[in-house]
Amino acid sequence: MTRRARLCVAALLCGFTGPLPAAAAGLTTPEPLAKAYELILDARFDEAEGQIKQACPPAPTPACEVVWAVAGYWRLLLDPENTSGDAALMTRIDGSIASGEAWVAREPARAEAWFYLGGAYGTRVLLRGHRSQYLAAARDGKRIHDALQQAIRLDKSIGDAYFGLGLYHYYAAIAPRAARILSALLLLPGGDRPGGLKEMEQTRSKGLLLRGEADYQLHLIYLWYERQPMTALRLIDGLRTRHPHNPVFHLSLAHVQSDYLRTHTAALQTYRGLFDAARASRIAAPAIAEVNARLGMAREMDVLCDTAGALDQLRAVIAQRPAAPYAALTRAHYQLGVALDRAGRRSEAVAAYQNALASIPRDDRLRIGEKARAAIRRAPAARACR
Repeated sequence: MTRRARLCVAALLCGFTGPLPAAAAGLTTPEPLAKAYELILDARFDEAEGQIKQACPPAPTPACEVVWAVAGYWRLLLDPENTSGDAALMTRIDGSIASGEAWVAREPARAEAWFYLGGAYGTRVLLRGHRSQYLAAARDGKRIHDALQQAIRLDKSIGDAYFGLGLYHYYAAIAPRAARILSALLLLPGGDRPGGLKEMEQTRSKGLLLRGEADYQLHLIYLWYERQPMTALRLIDGLRTRHPHNPVFHLSLAHVQSDYLRTHTAALQTYRGLFDAARASRIAAPAIAEVNARLGMAREMDVLCDTAGALDQLRAVIAQRPAAPYAALTRAHYQLGVALDRAGRRSEAVAAYQNALASIPRDDRLRIGEKARAAIRRAPAARACR
C-alpha cells in the first residue's frame, strides 16, 4: 500500500485531527486553549505547555489533556519516521481517552465532553494510522464518529465538530477497496465525498480554532484527490506564512512545488529559506530542519543540473553524520549516488549506494535499501535538466 493510501486509511479511521473548537457555546473558557493550539501549530511547544497549564482550571482537565496529546502528535511530525517517542505519546493519549470516557460517564448530556472524547480517540487513531496499525485504529473509528455526532446532537453550535465528521465522510467515500472492506466488517458509517468536503470547508470558513488544521488536511485532499495543486499550494503557503516557526509547513510547501507543480526553482528557494531559518534558530528543531533543508536543496539542484551544488549539500550532511532526522545519513548517501550517476561517475555512485546500505536503520521505514540495491544493479535513468 502506498504512503498516500496509508494516510487515506488513517484519515478514514480517524475522522478527527484537531482538539477543540473555540466557539463559546457549550465550552468552558475556550480562549486559552485556542491560544495554546495556535502555539502548537507554530511548533512553539514550550510556550504551548505553559499556556495549557494556565488554561486548566478553569477549562476542564480532560480538555487540556487532549491538547497535550495533540501537541505530542505535532511534535512527532518534526521527525515523523522516528518511532522512539511513540510509547510515551501513546501513554499520554490513552490517559486523555480515559479522562474523556470518565467525563461522558459522569455527564452524558454534556456536548463538550463528547467533543473532547472524540478528539482524544482521534489523536490515538491518527498515531496508529501513521504507524500502519490499521486494525487497532479501526476499532476506534466508530467511537470517534459516534462521539462527534453525539456532541452535535446535544449542541449544534459546536460547529468545528463538522470538520472531523467531514474528514471522515470524505475519506470513507474515496478510501481504497481494502479500507472499505475493513469498514464494512467493523460496521463503520459510510462516506459522502461532496458532503464531507462541504463540511470541512464550512469549518475552514467559519471555525474559530480548527481553521489551521482544516487548511492542512484540505491541502492534502486538494493535492491527492481533487487534483487542484494550486489550491493546495495556496493553503499550505498560508500556513507557512502564519506559522513560520513550524518546519512541517516549509517542507510541505516545497513538496507541492517540486512534486506536483514541477516549479523546482521555487522549491529550491523554499528549502533555502528553511535552511536560513534553521541556521538562525528561527525555527523549531533547527538541527533537523537544517538537514532536511540540505537534502531538499540537493534534490532540487540535481534536477536543475547543478550537480556540484547538490554534491556539496550532500557531503555536508554526510560529514555531520546526523542522528536525526530518521535515516538522514542513509538518505544522503543514496542521493549522492544518484547525483554521481547523473554526472557519469558510476564507480563513485556505486560506492555511495553501498555506503547507504551500510547505514540503513534496522526497520528501513523509507525502503531505501530496495532503491540502493536496484541502483547498484542498474544505474538510474538520466533525467532531463529543468
